Amino acid sequence: MHDVAVVGAGPAGLAAVDVLASHGARVLVVDEQPRAGGQIHRQPPATFAAATVPAGRALLAVAERADVDWWWRTAGWGVFGGHAGLDDFAGSTPADRADGDGPMRLAVHGPDGARTVRPRAVLLTAGAYDLPVPFPGWTLPGVLTAGGVQVFVKSAHLLPGRRFVLAGAHPLLLVVAAQLVAAGAEVAEVLLVRRPRAGALLRMLPAAAGNTGKLREGGHALAVLRRAGVPVRFGTRVVRADAGPDGELAAVVLAAPDGTHRTVPADVLALGYGFVPSTDLARQAGCAVRYDPAAGGWVVTHDRWQRSSVPRVSVAGEITGVAGAEQAVAEGRLAALGLLADLGLVPAPRIGRLARPVRRDLRRRRRFATALAAAFPPPAPAPADDETVLCRCEEVTAGTVRAALRANPHLRTANGVKLLTRTGMGLCQGRSCQPAVCALIAAETGRSVAEVGPYTARPPIRPIPLGTLAGGDP
Repeated sequence: MHDVAVVGAGPAGLAAVDVLASHGARVLVVDEQPRAGGQIHRQPPATFAAATVPAGRALLAVAERADVDWWWRTAGWGVFGGHAGLDDFAGSTPADRADGDGPMRLAVHGPDGARTVRPRAVLLTAGAYDLPVPFPGWTLPGVLTAGGVQVFVKSAHLLPGRRFVLAGAHPLLLVVAAQLVAAGAEVAEVLLVRRPRAGALLRMLPAAAGNTGKLREGGHALAVLRRAGVPVRFGTRVVRADAGPDGELAAVVLAAPDGTHRTVPADVLALGYGFVPSTDLARQAGCAVRYDPAAGGWVVTHDRWQRSSVPRVSVAGEITGVAGAEQAVAEGRLAALGLLADLGLVPAPRIGRLARPVRRDLRRRRRFATALAAAFPPPAPAPADDETVLCRCEEVTAGTVRAALRANPHLRTANGVKLLTRTGMGLCQGRSCQPAVCALIAAETGRSVAEVGPYTARPPIRPIPLGTLAGGDP
């Protein structure tokens, strides 16, 4: 039996694995990607003759540990235990439950098919993904997220187009634009919907101690863009994306601060409005969440040792709030120390000593993340017109959702709208449409997004073959 199953091999997961394995824990790591690093330290295929990201080299080296079981290209699609009332579904027996509320069960699917592992504890470090922002034309080929563009550049060493426009609200756009310039792309413009708040930028200075890496990265990106002659504009938003004769993106229509519109030719529009914590597996497991728009939306609550509300399930990284790789590393280490104490692998007094420098580092990271979020707050969602698709999987438009709400005044939650309109029932299980649908429900009903609530996360949270569910033990 594994002591801990870690879901996710990004910064938080790797940092936790290093601490856990170094103190004798038997660790399993499950990750959907073929290599470690997550998005921030995404690596090209092992067959590519390319260096890894220098800043992530020490962290990526953790994935070479031979005393850890690494399951690549493997998705965790369900976490089960007595707390969730899913014992029958998860194939448990009375013997399984002899130690109280039953062993933790992590259901996965990978190259070897479906498996169920029964670790003593689970650490979820699923990270985050780009915030989808619907507008007319956002489903056209050529409209990508900033993270999607990075996958092409970092992992495949390819450019997904020739002429790029980058638009959104997050300062990461500057870094992505600089990466594109370095890769030989033509970057027409970088557009941010609002100028950073001057007061918030000044308040970032005291929080910069110990976080200068982020500031250097931003400064380097700006220098690259300035040398390349790439304009960076503030107060400009995307109105729509227009298709060419081939049905693919041909131009982006933009609105300036004075309300005038202009059209910029481009075959790639990269969007970076922020990030959404990947809480679906945690919510399926029954972990309590809260709504925090500055941290990306719904985040998993936890105690001072990163324990969630569900026994034996800990969390670390962006699923506790989007704050960057450095904070994710600190949270991963702290979660690992808490698990070592909970599992009786390291005496509590020693854990306390080991945790002190980690907590100091985490406090610094959180101060900086808070200051950065205040300087670059997420924009209020613009109301989508009735023809704009919100749910890409089921092709549900904003007009369909509005009509359902107006015809059924009792509908006031995301789950209620989901049942009536099929939003969130497609392959992505609401990852793409949930933020926009919840914002629309809130606007139409006069409720807050927190009151609207997220979709209920149901297993399997990832598409898996039907035979996986029909074969008995998940």
